[in-house]
Amino acid sequence: MKSSQEGDAPTGRGDGRKRQEILAAATERFGRDGYEHTKWADIAGDVGVGPTALYHYFESKQHCLYEIMGDAIEEFRARFVEITTNERDPARALTAVMVNSFELTEQEVNRNRVLVSEQGRLSRPSAAQPEEDARQAARARTRDLEFAWASFLESAMRAGAIPKSDPRLLTLAILGLYTSIWHWYRPTGIVPLRHIGEYFSRLALAMVGASPDGLESERSAA
Repeated sequence: MKSSQEGDAPTGRGDGRKRQEILAAATERFGRDGYEHTKWADIAGDVGVGPTALYHYFESKQHCLYEIMGDAIEEFRARFVEITTNERDPARALTAVMVNSFELTEQEVNRNRVLVSEQGRLSRPSAAQPEEDARQAARARTRDLEFAWASFLESAMRAGAIPKSDPRLLTLAILGLYTSIWHWYRPTGIVPLRHIGEYFSRLALAMVGASPDGLESERSAA
């Protein structure tokens, strides 16, 4: 009988579940210990497989990293699009987006930390095709996210909800402010994420010229 630690090729309906387990374990390791300090074998041990079995799901540790980064960007974009599509009032939509951006699980926080700390890797092409495909996908999702934000801000300006400015530069300023948090914030820190969210949401709303008055009511409704 083969041990579960051996590098068997994945079969059956559980393969997708195992892949998600690997991504979750890698996210926790990368977010807590750092990408460079995490060994591929550590992740294998966390999910109960041998190191060679991981290669049935990912080309390499870096391939896994790119998938994590791409997932983080896409989820953020999807949440943004859902809120701004369902809420017709631009000011209320922007407030709802800011509140939602800080309603995160510990795994989502770690994923954001990984995304920010390893962002520079997305600018370096990979020789391995699966890695390169995942890298390009993450870069495309970044462009989609920035386009969604800029389009929304431009429409909010046309509606008179916020002062007119360059929507592209404003997008980069908002996203830069938001991502700066994940350089230093840790789930085990002494400052609750809720308090950080309140502070940075007010900064972001002031940056675009929107009133922060709706923040409390939006949190109560969340």
